[in-house]
Amino acid sequence: MFQKVLIANRGEVAVRIERTCRRLGVATVAVYSDADAGALHVENADESVRLGEAPLAKSYLNRAALLDAIRASGADAVHPGYGLLSENAEFAAAVRALGVHFIGPETAALETFGDKLAARALARSLGIQPPPGTEVAIDPADTEQTLAAAQAVGLPLIVKAAGGGGGIGMVRVDDLAQLAKAANTCSERGAAAFGDARVYLERYLQRPRHVEVQILCAGKGRGWALGERECSVQRRHQKLLEECPSPARFLEQPGARQQLWQAALQLVSSQEYVGLATVEFIVDETGVPYFLEVNPRLQVEHGITELVRGIDLVELQLSVASGDPVDLPEELPAQGHAIEVRLYAEDPERGFLPQPGQLEEFSFPATDATFRVDTGFRAGDTITPHYDPLLAKVMAHGPTREAAIERLLNGLGETRIELRGKTGSKRTNLPLMVRVAGSAAFRSGEYTTHLLEESFA
Repeated sequence: MFQKVLIANRGEVAVRIERTCRRLGVATVAVYSDADAGALHVENADESVRLGEAPLAKSYLNRAALLDAIRASGADAVHPGYGLLSENAEFAAAVRALGVHFIGPETAALETFGDKLAARALARSLGIQPPPGTEVAIDPADTEQTLAAAQAVGLPLIVKAAGGGGGIGMVRVDDLAQLAKAANTCSERGAAAFGDARVYLERYLQRPRHVEVQILCAGKGRGWALGERECSVQRRHQKLLEECPSPARFLEQPGARQQLWQAALQLVSSQEYVGLATVEFIVDETGVPYFLEVNPRLQVEHGITELVRGIDLVELQLSVASGDPVDLPEELPAQGHAIEVRLYAEDPERGFLPQPGQLEEFSFPATDATFRVDTGFRAGDTITPHYDPLLAKVMAHGPTREAAIERLLNGLGETRIELRGKTGSKRTNLPLMVRVAGSAAFRSGEYTTHLLEESFA
């Protein structure tokens, strides 16, 4: 096992990784921007290194500053978390060039899966079909080419960033008059979030479900499909609530669940992959799954898989990356049901507008085996406009889906968040998520990615 791990990230994911490292006796190094100098992830680490000013480009996306921090800390491994540079092949290669372990797949796999167009091509070659779309990047500046590509794909469609996922850099287009603006917006977002301005077009499925499969590969043909997660409660193509396993009816058909898992494992294993990966699928109204993307890293919603499978995915990442043996049965049994809600400092009534401010109150009920909270904040901390306004991930586990829902609602009911800005109280999505989790539409299990707009407009 590693001696010292530098966590090239911030917030709740950095705190989450530190928790496992502490349990394993592995020293941790936090990195921080000026805005995060007093952050929880910095306080919890064994040591810390300043990266630079608050903007991402000058701190958490500054590869030169991160590499300097790695050298200065003497860390023998780097955990990238998720988002930021977690899927950046150049960063991973630069870390390895220092003689330091990168806790993630080999650079070639990152190049393939970090490039959504390359991943689509690979999936097609294995008989795993993505939604119809462009096979190469489009140039937003070439309006004639972009228009021709859109007409070939058909409306409605989505413009997507080629360099990253997580719902960032995605804009739906229902009218060709919207196309040029959407393509430029996605290109700018992709460049800002992933350092990659390329975009492509994909057919928009009207009433889909979003289902993903958790994969672990330990090399030498050893791979596990650790079940699926349902991720269809979304806003702006970004997830707000996830559950494990999925309640989707199409998975109840004979062999359907195993076929989905096997397709995901086949895709990842084809690259001699080592580490964690999540394979995302979009499922149409008839129950046909289409490949979306592979996230070659720890997934935001990994915690609900941990609750259902009784494992620590960060520990497994560390073990695989360090070459330690992974002792998992060929089929890991599932135990009950788990649900996660993402709490954000945002105003649902104003288009989910971020709400920077100070957390005057921030408390949750006691955690136990059935209730978990992952957060990077404490009461008194400031939510800045520089970063994603995720406050916490609240997870509940129960022997049945209904039991998990009730445990989640009880926990959310005891959660207290008071956010205040310069002009007064600020909003969070906590009241909305209580309504969603307790609604008949969600409880039915028969919801789509349009749940929010259709039931909570």
